[in-house]
Amino acid sequence: MLEVPAMTPLASCPEPTLAAVRGVFTDIDETLSTHGRLTATAYAALESLKAAGLLVVPVTGRPAGWCDHIARFWPVDAVVGENGAFWMWHDAQAGRLRTRFVQSEAERAEGRRRLEAVRAEVLREIDGAGIASDQPYRVADLAIDFCEDVPALSRGDIGRIVAIFERHGAHAKVSSIHVNGWFGDYDKLTTSKAMMAELFGIDLAAEATRFVFSGDSPNDAPMFGFFPNAVGVANVRDFADAMPHLPRWVTVARSGAGFVELAEALVRARRRPSS
Repeated sequence: MLEVPAMTPLASCPEPTLAAVRGVFTDIDETLSTHGRLTATAYAALESLKAAGLLVVPVTGRPAGWCDHIARFWPVDAVVGENGAFWMWHDAQAGRLRTRFVQSEAERAEGRRRLEAVRAEVLREIDGAGIASDQPYRVADLAIDFCEDVPALSRGDIGRIVAIFERHGAHAKVSSIHVNGWFGDYDKLTTSKAMMAELFGIDLAAEATRFVFSGDSPNDAPMFGFFPNAVGVANVRDFADAMPHLPRWVTVARSGAGFVELAEALVRARRRPSS
């Protein structure tokens, strides 16, 4: 077994570092949610971050249909969906939801066509794999369920699913519940950078120390590698030996309770008077 690298407890993060944070990017599944459910305390943590004046942006592998709801109804500034295929935000001035796709409609349609061959091969070769129940609401990727609504598959089978995507020339990322695959040179990080520049006028590369990303699984690794103060909820350790980049900080609690732990630390640091 590979040794899991150490991550520093969030409680050791210097308060001035936390107080300087101006925004939070966060994964959703098993980072905000807990056993597939969004708890009241995790949702309230989003509210508390917004009330404290921070930008809040979920960055998720979940589909466009979910992101429409999130951008409209959640206390967030925008949402990046399908591992970077687009971002959505509610334009309060115009009174409407807006979406910015990374690819053209023609490129997305061609990608979906090519993914049909991947779908067929996965279902033929991997016993127990399923198409994610949220697939009908996706615009750019294919999500293979390995534990959300099917009995959990082995690490080996998950690796075989990734290999099928890659054999067809697609990108593939493993979340806590799905393997997501797509055609196109983007991911959670590249789209987050583009969104921040276009929507908020922020150069994320120059401001990386002033933003936090919270996550838990291998598809979060690019974000962990980019943000110097990335935070993993405790269950990040479950996948740590499969990730090229790990967060600097880690919470004591798992899943949504870990996100609450992070939000409380950020809000507390902002409220404490400077000495």
